[in-house]
Amino acid sequence: MRQGTRNLITDVAGLRVGNAGDARLKSGVTVLTADAPLACAVHVMGGAPGTRETDLLGPDKMVQAVDALVLAGGSAFGLAAADGVMAALRAMKRGFAVGPARVPIVPAAILFDLLNGGDHDWADNPYPALGRAALEAAGADFALGSHGAGSGAMTANWKGGLGSASAVLEDGTTVGALVAVNALGSVTAPSGQLWAAPWELDGEFGGRGLAGPYAPGDEPAAIKRQGEATTIAIVATDAAMDKAGLTRLAVAAHDGLARAIVPSHTPLDGDLVFAVSTGARQTGDPFRLGHAAACTLARAIARGVFAAAPRPGDLQPCLAHRT
Repeated sequence: MRQGTRNLITDVAGLRVGNAGDARLKSGVTVLTADAPLACAVHVMGGAPGTRETDLLGPDKMVQAVDALVLAGGSAFGLAAADGVMAALRAMKRGFAVGPARVPIVPAAILFDLLNGGDHDWADNPYPALGRAALEAAGADFALGSHGAGSGAMTANWKGGLGSASAVLEDGTTVGALVAVNALGSVTAPSGQLWAAPWELDGEFGGRGLAGPYAPGDEPAAIKRQGEATTIAIVATDAAMDKAGLTRLAVAAHDGLARAIVPSHTPLDGDLVFAVSTGARQTGDPFRLGHAAACTLARAIARGVFAAAPRPGDLQPCLAHRT
């Protein structure tokens, strides 16, 4: 397993990602899309999720593909980001065809960033405009850290952020991950090293190996309150997979979340993973794909926090800028 060319989810050919943020809000939106609809599934393991249009992703549901996925800050207000994405896609004549009408399919997940030092006293919900701007900015290259849905993210002790990573398997199949890290848990052990360090490739998040031993009692206590945390992610592959296979891929990817954040999947987090496939390759071993998705998501989480940058009014320090 090796990094893709960009070490971003867009190493899965055909995928594009766009960010939009508001410095005053300390919040933003990230959108993943492609030129053609994507097979998609989802798996939720957190106890406090905030979602839109996720029921239709079940293997037994009629809709087989999505036009875009939205990761947004803003708690429940952020779900409106999908309105802006839908409007822009409709103007592009994208969407599920029902006679002459087209309905863009845009599932979304949100994280809570309303208590991060930003000014959230708006007159009109800003998230539809941020969603549209993120879609319009979508491309193969995009910024990590304090951008898009990671603009105002926080963890137990460090500023959170937007992360991404990719892996190319021996058979040429590509797996990528995109994540907004806003966890109740910590991404670092008590020693300061990243929990995800064993899966690091080529020093991508500072070469911080784990120093052991550590005991279960060393794990951090819950610092955030109910409803203030959530890590939302997307894993992607070019291997052809149906919704049932993608559901299993999302389940496996949650292992990566648990490797990188301690504790994770708590009753107070809304931890969620979408899984998408472009279907470009007709081969792919589900066993290896699941392992690759977990490793890549763990790396993406660490990269997101490692890439976070200081902003005026921050309530937490940045891992890479600690003194």
